[in-house]
Amino acid sequence: MPLRTALAPAKVNLFLHVGPLQPDGYHPLVSLVAFADIGDRLSATPADRLSLTVDGAFAGALEGEADNLVLRVLRRLGEAAGCGEPPLAIRLDKRLPVAAGLGGGSADAGAALKLARDALCLALDEGDLARIAGGVGADGPMCLYARAAWAEGRGERLTFEPSLPRLPALLVNPGVASPTGAVYRAFDAGPPSAADRPAPPSDWSPGAVLDWLGEQRNDLQAVAVALQPRIGEALAEVAALPGARLVRMSGSGATVFALFDSQSAATAAAATLRGRRPGWWIAPTILA
Repeated sequence: MPLRTALAPAKVNLFLHVGPLQPDGYHPLVSLVAFADIGDRLSATPADRLSLTVDGAFAGALEGEADNLVLRVLRRLGEAAGCGEPPLAIRLDKRLPVAAGLGGGSADAGAALKLARDALCLALDEGDLARIAGGVGADGPMCLYARAAWAEGRGERLTFEPSLPRLPALLVNPGVASPTGAVYRAFDAGPPSAADRPAPPSDWSPGAVLDWLGEQRNDLQAVAVALQPRIGEALAEVAALPGARLVRMSGSGATVFALFDSQSAATAAAATLRGRRPGWWIAPTILA
């Protein structure tokens, strides 16, 4: 079998409305998620046993991790297919920052599931894989499909949104982690919010969508900034860039994004910000 490769695209919450903690330990949410044309890269080759090698710019952040999400989801795949652990050597080129609000671990798991299914010719469709992905994380299914969608419930109820236009964007991480658990604990200590679902825009042209997104919010942003003030610095720096139409944090942070009217404007903004903040992770992209 030849080497197979797949992109695990970064996930961006264009908005994130979060409700209060429920008795089951989860928060209801409503979000419109989009996926970037950049992300981690995975490859799979035949082997005697299942293994994972991690390299890339952010591999060091995963050192000492006892059980990577990729291995966990592939073991679940083997159980579901009745074939034991998939005999594959997986290589993860970790290009996205960790604990960054970009769904990196879930995206890696989703890409690994599809690679393993195809490599082993398993009779499983995307619905089967989504159920497996959901067993290791609420955002597993959305990152497996990697399609623009409304996410509700715990994030597992998806309604795909084919009307979302391509949105030129800039992703910026100021070099700090923003662990999801800590952010949600701080959120729970504050005033309650609501997981309200806004009416969709009547016009899905890029300019109208940018205006509509500006009326939404990320309910975790304020508490994440309080825990990690450098997220606030990143928001301010990005908001000051020429052409930035909307600036917001993604997920529970620490990555922030800006939306632009054109790809050239996003690329120019990236060059400007790299000159000011050479130690930050800065990536122009297209969200769709």
